[in-house]
Amino acid sequence: MPARPPVIEPPAAPRARGVFAGLPPGTVRLIQITDPHLYADPAATLLGIDTLASLDAVLRLIREEALPADALLATGDLVHDGSAAGYARLRERLAATVRPAYALPGNHDDPAAMAAALREPPVTACRHVRFGDWSLVLLDSTTPGEDGGFLTAGELAALDEHLRTGARHAVVCLHHPPLPIGSAWLDDMALANADALFAIVDRHPSVRGVVFGHIHQPFDATRGGVRLLGTPSTCVQFAEVRPRFGVDTQPAGYRWLGLLPDGGIATGVRRLPAPASAVQLDAAGY
Repeated sequence: MPARPPVIEPPAAPRARGVFAGLPPGTVRLIQITDPHLYADPAATLLGIDTLASLDAVLRLIREEALPADALLATGDLVHDGSAAGYARLRERLAATVRPAYALPGNHDDPAAMAAALREPPVTACRHVRFGDWSLVLLDSTTPGEDGGFLTAGELAALDEHLRTGARHAVVCLHHPPLPIGSAWLDDMALANADALFAIVDRHPSVRGVVFGHIHQPFDATRGGVRLLGTPSTCVQFAEVRPRFGVDTQPAGYRWLGLLPDGGIATGVRRLPAPASAVQLDAAGY
């Protein structure tokens, strides 16, 4: 049986402002960041982008635009080299921005190192958390040594159980996209057994959204009334609708989500104001 999730009651949160202004009382206010790709070396770069400096800039933007929030969700590829120093630095940054913060692994992460570093509040590698009538289920879609995603039988069974016993509304969170996004090279690294995921989602009308990372770009679609949402990276952005690898100068960003009392999801993407001029546009991969 899955462990009982922590229950967080949002009504005591301060009055909404910024991106959350105008949402109805009782809305759960979440921030999603994804794919920061930090390193042990705080000055390291990925395709010309200083990943730590870029994350810091996005977190400053969140403080300016999107606080107060009830929680932050980090959806994988947190540390590019799987280093303990990278996870410690991530923990420090997130703990100073939004409390609590919940994280799940991506294909570049070391799940064991991540779990060791993010084992205690306010930043945890949590699997399931509840906010009043809403619950988040965080899945591990990684396979060691593979860029693509796969949900094991254990992950799928845990998801089914959480949804069966969970809150009135739910959001499923994972790293890999469960559907094609229109870029062939990324679609080859999507969730391989998406049909198994959707078979469970389809059995549970409580599921209102599926939120993921990995694609380094925004994505917003609907399947059977369920919102499917991808988000820009906090560092390098992948060019959209490309048959082969490509990056562009779109700025880094984050996604805000308002989980509404009636089960709806209000959401949007916010980006840094300036383009990423240092990115290596001629890169053939990373």
